[in-house]
Amino acid sequence: MDTVCAVVVTYNRKKLLLECLEALRKQTRPVQGIYLIDNASTDGTPKLLLEKEYIKELPPENLTEPWEKEFEIKNLTDGEIIKLHYVRMHENTGGAGGFHEGVKRAYEKGYDWLWLMDDDTIPQEAALQVLLETTTLNLGIKIGFICSKVLWTDSSPHKMNLPQLKPLINGLCFNLYEEYGILLISACSFVSMLINRKVVQDVGLPIKEFFIWNDDIEYTSRIVSKGYVGVYNPKSIVIHKTKANLSSIEIADPIKCFYNIRNNLYLIKRRSKLRFILKCVYNLLIIGRLKRTFISAHIKGILAAIFFSPKIEKIKDEQK
Repeated sequence: MDTVCAVVVTYNRKKLLLECLEALRKQTRPVQGIYLIDNASTDGTPKLLLEKEYIKELPPENLTEPWEKEFEIKNLTDGEIIKLHYVRMHENTGGAGGFHEGVKRAYEKGYDWLWLMDDDTIPQEAALQVLLETTTLNLGIKIGFICSKVLWTDSSPHKMNLPQLKPLINGLCFNLYEEYGILLISACSFVSMLINRKVVQDVGLPIKEFFIWNDDIEYTSRIVSKGYVGVYNPKSIVIHKTKANLSSIEIADPIKCFYNIRNNLYLIKRRSKLRFILKCVYNLLIIGRLKRTFISAHIKGILAAIFFSPKIEKIKDEQK
């Protein structure tokens, strides 16, 4: 049986993290590993994990580099062992840095499938089983990633985690396999995304320098650009327990605004220098419509995008 490792990135959401971990332990198709990337949480996350017996010892204080320790917990479905790889980061590297670290380490451990999610993601019991069943369909296509249907706490679709649809995905109609209850997509979020290690070997790792936002869109779009297609299976369901059901453009936070502007403009620059220039001009022209608290972040994001040129880290060699 192929091995599956969930990659969970957490920062200061210890109670939701416990819900996420409990849900992972109840999957009808069990996971064999969990890579938990703790982005230097300051809310007592390690102590709570110790209290709930997820880890057996606390990480050292005043870390200067990531600290990793492997522990064992039991699957609540069949009692089998799950390896919990706890990584305490020495600094907050954001969601992008966390997923970069988690994907890299899980790949190096030799897991066949990586299942990415945030700490406030609560997968329903059959979520993983449905994702893996999708890979057994005889579709004759190169599947790059598979994502779940993401709902908010009131069971409505989560605006932040809607997969991206295009009429054609690498020459294939998005609804070509509608009879199987799936759609082909061009990009998705990291809130419940399943990816095979061979794809990681081919396309490399998520860009850690993004820090937050658009790292998932960049990564999944990069996968599609390599000739793969994404798949959306709405029968696999997870709950994303954010405070409100908002899209990325509706969130009022100057810091997130900065990263959203910078990272989005970088993606445009990578495709077309002319479109990048035009988009920068447009963003400068609309500054007058913004709230005063967002003007500075908006301008800084535009300026940062001009010089932002992160490297894509490749996997050096196949470990398995």
